[in-house]
Amino acid sequence: MSGFGRPDGVFLADCPARMAVELIADKWTVVVLYGLSRGPVRHGELVELIGGISRKVLTQTLRRLESHGLVRRQAYAEAPPRVEYELTPLGATLIDPIHVLTEWARANGDAVLDALDASSEPVAQHG
Repeated sequence: MSGFGRPDGVFLADCPARMAVELIADKWTVVVLYGLSRGPVRHGELVELIGGISRKVLTQTLRRLESHGLVRRQAYAEAPPRVEYELTPLGATLIDPIHVLTEWARANGDAVLDALDASSEPVAQHG
């Protein structure tokens, strides 16, 4: 049985587990973490790698992930300045679950789209 129905309160509003789930359930978090899974990446490279994310949203996402200990920002004293982002050891622990979700999405993406198409079809009215 899943942990959602248990009375231990693991997903109550003030529970750390719920906060962690809310963090990784954000639209861009998993994509950004996956983009960092192969090693340090610069901001511009990450924008290109991900696609569809604005620089502003990427910056906000990286800052949130950094403040939660999942991403490390490394600034180099060079001219021009260079900044790279990489996963922390804690952030790296999410890569295996992300791979599992990715494989699920590949295996079931068509079925999800088919269900969406079926649910948006007009329903015949019986009268």
